[in-house]
Amino acid sequence: MPTENKTPVLQLKDVQIAYGQIQAVKGIDLELHSGELVCLIGANGAGKTTTLNAISGTLPIKSGDLLMNGSSIAAMPAHLRLRQGLALVPEGRGIFTRLTVEENLRMGAYIRNDKEGIEADLERVYTMLPRVKERLAQVAGTLSGGEQQMVAIGRALLSRPKLLLLDEPSMGLAPLVVEKIFEVIQTVVQEGMTILLVEQNANLALEFASRGYVMDGGRITIAGSGQELLNDPKVRSAYLGEEEAPAA
Repeated sequence: MPTENKTPVLQLKDVQIAYGQIQAVKGIDLELHSGELVCLIGANGAGKTTTLNAISGTLPIKSGDLLMNGSSIAAMPAHLRLRQGLALVPEGRGIFTRLTVEENLRMGAYIRNDKEGIEADLERVYTMLPRVKERLAQVAGTLSGGEQQMVAIGRALLSRPKLLLLDEPSMGLAPLVVEKIFEVIQTVVQEGMTILLVEQNANLALEFASRGYVMDGGRITIAGSGQELLNDPKVRSAYLGEEEAPAA
């Protein structure tokens, strides 16, 4: 559990993001503390992926501030944010389809020069994701969707991130693959990694999450612990597929 009096690993302060004249994110506040798994849920078009892209540096913010460990990263290029320990597994995986699985994984470590550490981390990924090890020489574009997602997560872990952003890791995948991916997520959180997770499977995400934020129309509308959001009638009705009980 996070220590509340410590500086947040990540903090968004009144962040606004726009695509031209279209305001996609309308001033949100959000924070993560060390070792937390925090999920961001909401309908399609709510601004979740836009928020992750802005945090990673692939999309500029219009106003507000982004802080990592208390220092602003709002003007920092994406590649320098990676060197600060911030990694993104994007929606759609973003693997290098013409490279082999092993080449994809090693690309995750391109900012590192500790050869022994890289080899140790590769072995750790192989242990967590044995199917990836079985496919090392295979061209990544020929893998199944689930295998590609595993490679994308493994590649991100090779950068040794302090903060990992995951965008829809379960999208379109078979239940057994989803179970394995969330097992890996749980393992790295238990080891101390901080994760911000965007996930359409809100029920599953909230079961694992320390805390969660609900995003609607570019705003944060509800925030609380994972359990609080699971038990919130409005969340259950809107995002967990349950009927909201009529008022007495």
